[in-house]
Amino acid sequence: MGKYKILVLGILFDAIGYVSFIIPGIGEFSDIVWAPLSGWLMTKLYKGKAGKVAGVITFVEEALPGLDVIPTFTLMWLYTYVLKKEPKDLK
Repeated sequence: MGKYKILVLGILFDAIGYVSFIIPGIGEFSDIVWAPLSGWLMTKLYKGKAGKVAGVITFVEEALPGLDVIPTFTLMWLYTYVLKKEPKDLK
């Protein structure tokens, strides 16, 4: 999957996480469903240890009240494709 497709999906998933703020009354219920699903989705978008750690962070962020505003999918994309330095080839 291309990195910009992952970015678009991440923005979409972050927007889904904001539903609890937009639609009053379903916030806590939507978080019960969305928290584990978002953690699982994060591990599918980002492989390896970083994806697993991000999945746990996403789950906790979505499960705890008031933290839904953190765009964890977008932040993970920035970390993976903008900030993270790949090791130089030692040839």
